[in-house]
Amino acid sequence: MPDPNGFLRYDRRLPARRPVPVRISDWREVYPPAGEELIREQATRCMDCGIPFCHDGCPLGNRIPDWNDLVRTGNWDAAVESLHATNNFPEFTGRLCPAPCEAACVLGLGGQQPVTIKQVEVEIADAAVARDGLRPRPASTPTGRSVAVVGSGPAGLAAAQQLARAGHTVTVYERDDAIGGLLRYGIPDFKLEKQHIDKRLAQLTAEGVRFRTGVEVGVDVTAEQLRAEHDAVLLACGALQGRDTPETPGRELRGVHQAMAHLVAANRVVAAAGDGRPALATLPDGTPIDAAGKHVVIIGGGDTAADCLGVAHRQGAAGVHQLDLYPEPPSERDAERDPWPTWPWVLRNYPAHEEGGERVFAVAVQEFVDDGTGRVRAVRIAEVTVEKVDGRRIVTPLPGSEREIPADLVLLAIGFEGTEEQPLLAQFGVTRNRRGAIDSSPDWQAADGVFVAGDMHRGASLIVWAIAEGRAAAAAIHAYLGGVGELPAPVDPARQPLAAR
Repeated sequence: MPDPNGFLRYDRRLPARRPVPVRISDWREVYPPAGEELIREQATRCMDCGIPFCHDGCPLGNRIPDWNDLVRTGNWDAAVESLHATNNFPEFTGRLCPAPCEAACVLGLGGQQPVTIKQVEVEIADAAVARDGLRPRPASTPTGRSVAVVGSGPAGLAAAQQLARAGHTVTVYERDDAIGGLLRYGIPDFKLEKQHIDKRLAQLTAEGVRFRTGVEVGVDVTAEQLRAEHDAVLLACGALQGRDTPETPGRELRGVHQAMAHLVAANRVVAAAGDGRPALATLPDGTPIDAAGKHVVIIGGGDTAADCLGVAHRQGAAGVHQLDLYPEPPSERDAERDPWPTWPWVLRNYPAHEEGGERVFAVAVQEFVDDGTGRVRAVRIAEVTVEKVDGRRIVTPLPGSEREIPADLVLLAIGFEGTEEQPLLAQFGVTRNRRGAIDSSPDWQAADGVFVAGDMHRGASLIVWAIAEGRAAAAAIHAYLGGVGELPAPVDPARQPLAAR
């Protein structure tokens, strides 16, 4: 049985991050591997409590107490099996997920620090690679049925692996030049080195998954062609339509860009350098979008904004300001606002924040200021109050609080408005709802034989939700094709995160 006193004997500890001066000089991951002693100590803090709410915090239903205790006792092979039983890609989630499971850890209810679930997870995932190199598990008997997966992010790849292991022939279509979706070009290497994607793709390939890159469905191949070649289609194209602010004066100025454009350009430079090719950070039309030597203003307070902050440091920005519309959150959970085990609104300091830059809370941009040549030179901001009235957000500037912040590069990281309008939608006969997402029936179908999962269905969300929806949609497709037995389906299309009612 677990150690009932583990959380009393050991405090919560994470491995030390690489020193700031060292890590901003390269693009390698911020966290070095943790030693086995540290991870076993942290796994020992898990109580295997009678009702483990961490299961509910995680949409994948990860068996967290099980693999914590297996790590505690040194049974790493069994821990790897237990983790992979519910999660196709723990090396991704262990690095990228903000860990709602930790917010739901029972230790948080008792005033203790939660178990370092995310860190234990990534160490188990890395142990899997070290021990058997992600051994392929191809199906023993093919079903003769074929599935097209459109989009190669975590939802599409999870579904592809589940379906291939069930014996179906799976082809993944990706419009970019490499597989991985936002994992490939949207997430900086200091959070996820791309070797982890490549190792997993090698496993999927050995399991029979076929990949076609540089193919935009709806343009290079039509929906009619896909329907003719495959018995079912899964749409997993993500939610890449960035939220904009066209009403703000000066939005059209050169130097004001969507945050994702900056991240993609930077990731392409890193990828090219890894292949020994020189490259510059540019937009598709050749416009430079590099922070080197520039005063950068990032608008937004979430993960994407923090990613831009880390990239700007590594590109050599002269200075960075990160603007947040909302007031500075508290350092600890407000139990009245966000009762345990829900996801709390608290101040989250990312590794990029200790690398430099200034965070400014409770402000809104009033104008992007022209330098006289059509290029941005500053942003004019004002302090604001924000309130909700009948479900609508009301932002009120405070008179006399306006000031300017120098800006040569402005990045909009203010969220996403759903999946992009693209030819494949009309061709498959599906439309975006008011949130910009694609609705489905209870069996994940958006049209007959056309399924949808991940951010394209849910809207921009966490990687664990993408993988969970990919697994659930794969189960529905398997049933639709008359497959033998059932595949695991951790969520249904209406499932929502834990919330106070």
